[in-house]
Amino acid sequence: MARSRATGADDSRCPSCEAPLLTQWVGDRAALRVTVALRSLTPEQQAAARTPNRLIWCLKTGGPHSSPRLRWTGRTHPTDCPHPHVAEHHCNPEPTTLF
Repeated sequence: MARSRATGADDSRCPSCEAPLLTQWVGDRAALRVTVALRSLTPEQQAAARTPNRLIWCLKTGGPHSSPRLRWTGRTHPTDCPHPHVAEHHCNPEPTTLF
């Protein structure tokens, strides 16, 4: 797992589904720990994925020498944002059997 000093983010993969993930502390005083799947979503996919307990995040990239930053897409987020939008990761692994 690689840790970014600039953002306090961890890059890893989900142990169940192997999806690439980004975990980052966000908000004022880093109050919320968010883990997102690094898969860009279309506006239709965002609408389908969004729930009160699953937020959509803007993956703001600043250039080749800066780490990506998560920004919440609520309230004041511009509708013409050029950055990828991702959802919090909710893994649905294949059920396992005991037999």
